[in-house]
Amino acid sequence: MYAVIATGGKQYRVEKNGTLRVELLDAEPGSTVQFNDVLLIADGANIRIGAPLLAGSSVSATVEKHGQGDKVPIVKFRRRKHYLRMKNHRQKYTLVKITDIAQG
Repeated sequence: MYAVIATGGKQYRVEKNGTLRVELLDAEPGSTVQFNDVLLIADGANIRIGAPLLAGSSVSATVEKHGQGDKVPIVKFRRRKHYLRMKNHRQKYTLVKITDIAQG
C-alpha cells in the first residue's frame, strides 16, 4: 500500500515504515504530524485518485530529526564586466517516518 501526498509545494510517494525528507516542519523530534493533502492511495489493484484531494484520508508520520542538506554554491558571473557574486545555500529539512496511511 502506498500514497501520494503534497507538502512543502512538492508531491511525494510514501509507504508505511518508510522515511522521507520534506521541507522544514514546525514540529519537535519525536512528535507526530498529519499530512491531510492526500492525492492518491493505492492498495494492490485498488487505486483511489482524488480530484484533487481524497476527502477524509490522511497520512501519519513521526518526526525523526531536523537537519540541513549539502552546501550548494551560487555563482553569478558576467565576463569582462568585473562582476562576480558568490554565495552558498543549505536547505533545511525534516526527516519523517511514515507510521500509518488512513483511507477515508
